[in-house]
Amino acid sequence: QVQLVESGGGLVQTGGSLRLSCAASGRTMSIYAMGWFRQAPGKEREVVAAISWTGSGTFYADSVKGRFFISRDNNKNTLYLQMNSLKPEDTAVYYCAEAREFGPPTSRRDDYTYWGQGTQVTVSS
Repeated sequence: QVQLVESGGGLVQTGGSLRLSCAASGRTMSIYAMGWFRQAPGKEREVVAAISWTGSGTFYADSVKGRFFISRDNNKNTLYLQMNSLKPEDTAVYYCAEAREFGPPTSRRDDYTYWGQGTQVTVSS
């Protein structure tokens, strides 16, 4: 079983940047597709970005395309989300999650098995 721990969240002004990290422990994450989701108060959890197990394939929600970038370092067993040009509507708890073994990037919540506890991102206007 894998444990996922997010870090890097915080308070930032509109237009600012943050980089989230998700450290996996317990076993390697290198053969699993991974993703980032977010949940704002009163809203459903939604996909932000996803990446294939090789890192060569990615998916982005329309709301973050061109601003957010997902990447992984399998040697460090770590997933990243670089967030630029942040907007108040990006405020949410951000979660990393693990999907299928040898899988493509996927936006479907049901494809994800393990989840981190989340990290809060707050963008002030």
